[in-house]
Amino acid sequence: MKPWRPGMVMAALLYGIGLMVIGASGAAAGEGRELRVGFQKYGTLTILKAKGTLDRRLAALGVSVRWVEFPAGPQLLEALNVGSVDIGGTGEAPPVFAQAANADLVYFGYDPASPTAEAVVVAKDSPIHSVAELKGKRIVLNKGSNVHYLLVRALETAGLSLKDVQPVYLPPADGRAAFERGAVDAWVIWDPFLAAAQQALGVRVLIDGSGGVASNYEFYLARRAYAGANPDIIRAILDDLAQVGPAAQADAAGTAQLLAQQTGIDVEALTVAVKRQNSETRPVDDAVIAAQQQIADSFFALGLIPRAISVRDAQWRPSAP
Repeated sequence: MKPWRPGMVMAALLYGIGLMVIGASGAAAGEGRELRVGFQKYGTLTILKAKGTLDRRLAALGVSVRWVEFPAGPQLLEALNVGSVDIGGTGEAPPVFAQAANADLVYFGYDPASPTAEAVVVAKDSPIHSVAELKGKRIVLNKGSNVHYLLVRALETAGLSLKDVQPVYLPPADGRAAFERGAVDAWVIWDPFLAAAQQALGVRVLIDGSGGVASNYEFYLARRAYAGANPDIIRAILDDLAQVGPAAQADAAGTAQLLAQQTGIDVEALTVAVKRQNSETRPVDDAVIAAQQQIADSFFALGLIPRAISVRDAQWRPSAP
């Protein structure tokens, strides 16, 4: 299998949404700064956007916020790499692929493990009832996303590898379409798309990340130059995330109602997703960096990334305030 190189497929990953026209505005300290936030359909950053707390907090620092939505983590980190956004949130695998492709990014925060918020699913009437039965089957997933690692680990539990299956790489919306029309045998997907498929399609979970299969951390990353020039903004983001996440989980139904207005996803599915997500944001520590290193080493051994990397080299180390 040829290793994935984000720079080679940038145009496809950006999906024609015209991110390059946003421009790479300066990150110098002072009044009139702008923070460009890459976010996805769901996550703690999405909750911040819906509540408007970050916009109000940073306005007091003379910083405006521009929000840019992405279909998945790889596309978001490609934009981070080319300077179209300053920070963003993704799952475990996208930063590994990005760092291996020489993206100059840093990890500055993470949400703890949410292993049941991603899964390998099959149709409710599928004859497949175990991971071992996926051998030779067509499995759709978003290449380079958190579920890429979940699939690797899930197959390992049955003594299989990616060479034993037929991966089909599509973003979530196209992946669901292929799954629904029976063009693939299984789908590897994360919340809220997972919860939506469970609610609407009655999909059956073959395996999720629980039991030590995959932690499914959510990471917050920034362009290294931006974080270095704006440590006050990074600290403010971390603080806001740490406050908003637990409050959102404590009122899962209310949070789902709020998110439904901007995502178009069913409230019931979003409620399930909110309850499954651990949103207690924390600064990145040595333990989570070590966990990321295991993923990086696994991907290099499988030939999924072109070179070995040291995740610790991408850990944000701010100077004392």
